[in-house]
Amino acid sequence: MSGNSFGNFFRITTFGESHGKAIGVVVDGVTPGVSISEKDIQRELDRRKPGQSEVTTSRRESDRVHIISGVFNGKTTGTPVAMILYNSDIRPKDYEEIRELFRPGHADFTFYKKYGLRDYRGGGRASGRETAARVAAGALARKLLLARGVTVSAYTLRAAGVECSTFDPDVIEKNPLRAPDLQAAKKMLEKIGALAKEGDSTGGIVECRIKGVKAGLGEPVFEKLDARLAAAMLSLGGVKGIEFGRGFGCVDMRGSEHNDWMDASGFLSNNAGGILGGISTGEEIVFRIAVKPTSSVSVPQRTIDIHGKEREIIVKGRHDPCICPRLVPVVEGMSCIVLEDEYKSQAALLE
Repeated sequence: MSGNSFGNFFRITTFGESHGKAIGVVVDGVTPGVSISEKDIQRELDRRKPGQSEVTTSRRESDRVHIISGVFNGKTTGTPVAMILYNSDIRPKDYEEIRELFRPGHADFTFYKKYGLRDYRGGGRASGRETAARVAAGALARKLLLARGVTVSAYTLRAAGVECSTFDPDVIEKNPLRAPDLQAAKKMLEKIGALAKEGDSTGGIVECRIKGVKAGLGEPVFEKLDARLAAAMLSLGGVKGIEFGRGFGCVDMRGSEHNDWMDASGFLSNNAGGILGGISTGEEIVFRIAVKPTSSVSVPQRTIDIHGKEREIIVKGRHDPCICPRLVPVVEGMSCIVLEDEYKSQAALLE
């Protein structure tokens, strides 16, 4: 299987399966001499780990990170940083009844068609559990970006048909939806709870804001900054779309309305979302991703088995009724990985 690595100058390779012994990541291209500890990594992993609230899976994983290379006496050495998280609350027996059935909405069918086999224990590599490795790598990238004055913040903008109408960054980590609007978060929670009782799920929108990136970062044509961020986001399971700035809303605007005018002080608006021609403008980078409803639902569904026979399936086990809250730190982590890679690419280009 290829496609397990991402990045050029700051490059990550993830490994492991949902119900295997462990998952992990190897990060190459880390600046030497940077102070880093397992505590720095753990802080981000704790935001993603399961079992946090009623809107997340009841699977219990500590997601305790172990740094096994690339750090000596609390500082990065410049060699590959390898991190591993051992799985503890694995229940492959939950999937025995459906080992020959293709779960609707999952990658079961496509994996089987491509490889002639699949890991039926929660999807293996296709499981959302793989993203824990990305968060670990992203935490390392975040530490490097902070030294550059760059901050990344994501949150649930919409879930279960409820959209935030106010923005208070101080409440994002104070509600289970990670929404910037407490009243909207309460309504989201009620609707998601009702769907969960029915054995169903819902989707939403996660928005990300990146501050501190000066004008001039990114490449034109095939390596555009927005194209690379889009590739990172669309590599996440469950993400079905992305827009920057005004996004799809621009289709109903005039060019004179959508263009970000300028004066001597800078841009007068940010409809472009902080990127023009694939290169940062110096304004806040803003994008939103569309997150589909969690595919694992316990309502009866029609499917086929590996022999092509029509069957009915009820997916049991422990699943998030909405993945938006746990996707927030993953979006931040992947954004950090892209940005640190871009900074290192730019430095190499100018040498």
